[in-house]
Amino acid sequence: MSLQIITQHNADGADKEISARALANDVDVQTLDLEGLERIDLNFPKFTDGRAFSQAFVLRRRGFGGDIRAHGDVLIDQLLQMQRSGFSSAVLRDDQDAAHGEKLLTHYKAFYQGDAVTADPKFARVG
Repeated sequence: MSLQIITQHNADGADKEISARALANDVDVQTLDLEGLERIDLNFPKFTDGRAFSQAFVLRRRGFGGDIRAHGDVLIDQLLQMQRSGFSSAVLRDDQDAAHGEKLLTHYKAFYQGDAVTADPKFARVG
């Protein structure tokens, strides 16, 4: 799954007609009703608060196939971990360089351990 990088000035507008829900980072997503939701916006109130990573991971493991979008204090340094945790889009903080963020996402071609989307880690594969 690739991560779509969105800048602040592109974040508003085009997708207002989809079914989306914004969640605080202390909401228990294990019991969240996912019926009809196309996008879930998860909040990073500050870059050192990683609870939204766990929320995204749980949502993907529950089978949510829609857009999981990161909002708030989102830095390019977090993008790779966001992608591996199940996020499909991220709205960058104003001072972040989207082009550099795209480059960082291509730095690693594969991972040894599993992630939110690829539950089968390479070390567990036979052959």
